[in-house]
Amino acid sequence: MLKLENVSGGYGGEPVIQDISFSVAQGNFFGILGPNGSGKTTLLKMISGLIPNSSGSIQLNNRNIDLFSRKALAQKMAVLPQLTAHAFSYTVRETVALGRYAHHEGFFQTWTSDDERVLQTVMEQTNITGFQHQTIQELSGGEQQRVFLAQALAQEPDLLLLDEPTNHLDLAYQKDLLDLLKKGTKHDGLIVVSIFHDLNLASLYCDRLLLLEKGKERAIHSPDGVLKEHLIQDVYKTNVRKYPHPVVAKPQMHLLPDALEMHNKPIKIDSSMLSVKTDRIALTSPIPLRTLSSGVCGAGIGWNNQFVNRHVPDDYYCADPADEMQAYLETNGFDVSRTVGMMTAVDLKNVAHSHSENKGVSLFTVVTAGTENATDSARPVAQTLAQGTINIWLFVNGCLTDQAFIQAIMTATEAKAQALKELDIHDKWTGTIATGTSTDSILVAATQQGRSVPYAGAATELGQLIGQSVFTETKKAIINDQGK
Repeated sequence: MLKLENVSGGYGGEPVIQDISFSVAQGNFFGILGPNGSGKTTLLKMISGLIPNSSGSIQLNNRNIDLFSRKALAQKMAVLPQLTAHAFSYTVRETVALGRYAHHEGFFQTWTSDDERVLQTVMEQTNITGFQHQTIQELSGGEQQRVFLAQALAQEPDLLLLDEPTNHLDLAYQKDLLDLLKKGTKHDGLIVVSIFHDLNLASLYCDRLLLLEKGKERAIHSPDGVLKEHLIQDVYKTNVRKYPHPVVAKPQMHLLPDALEMHNKPIKIDSSMLSVKTDRIALTSPIPLRTLSSGVCGAGIGWNNQFVNRHVPDDYYCADPADEMQAYLETNGFDVSRTVGMMTAVDLKNVAHSHSENKGVSLFTVVTAGTENATDSARPVAQTLAQGTINIWLFVNGCLTDQAFIQAIMTATEAKAQALKELDIHDKWTGTIATGTSTDSILVAATQQGRSVPYAGAATELGQLIGQSVFTETKKAIINDQGK
């Protein structure tokens, strides 16, 4: 275990680091964060013993590092510095072999079978065996960093210290290097302490983080406990937003540039942007809209400026509808990366839409609806029909919060169910009032301009617009479809 207790110190008597305490157990990855000049590198040098601490203690495996000889400390601790130019043309093998020096005694060193075993193991772990006879200068930056990691691992340390190890490495090499380090902690019990400038990489790989500001601790906790918007904004003096990683249960911080890619001229989404053809309904926005959608393409949260509701036959079937829909969009000139795509068997001429406003917020609602496969979601029954679908588009001319997006979906769903109830639409399999169809889709898209809209529940101004328009347009679309 690495343990720091009330550590202070710096250069020339100046207390760069002030009263820092933390511990890192075996098998843990610990990250040190902070803006330039916060003392990150000074702290790492104090842990490594390169500069003394003026007060407090630094212990490794319950022993003060001051009590280790340099060679004994090198058997317990290895340092991987930032990648720099190297003057000597050592081969990869020779460079890695230098890591075994700490385990040799006497001036005339003898290479042992144990040395060879460790050398081959670490070269294989870091995937550098294939170019072990090349010189360092022949390698790319990422390959060089893997070589120096292998050299550090050849010391067989309990603790590995790293100063911004991914600096100057491209994305793939950053991931490869940090994956190797994470594997070392989990499989070999290695303690890793690393400085990071990239908050998101630190969040993904570290078990705990220390945030420094002017040599003092501002926070020490899990990534979620340290990467808080108000804290990062205060320490780094910049505007950020916190969002969860889409796959890993870790937070990610997003910078908000001052000069955002926004149009000064307000944009209002309305019927003038809507195109209705026999094979599709499409709306193209002059700016990307923030969207939450259940479409076949463009599902989830994103930014899109093209929206397509495509007509398909009643007997449409495809093993991979998303792939087939993407091909359709590309063939018809839509940018798939910026398009939400839906499908319906409803005759598109029966579309219903309206524009409504309420105290500075406006809404454009588009609905296509068929009820041949209407279902009661409270009594689900397996169905094979796909003729009917209720697709709802809600375009909000306003700035929605994440909460408002979710509430808009809820309000629209409730209004849709109420429309089906008033029209006495039944589930053919259960005989009960239908709440929707088995293939419904919904979209909420916002310009993110103008008035801020924090909520969209039924009691709010936007919620009232959504409820009234979805109820009215859904009824109208169903009646249109039934009249055919």
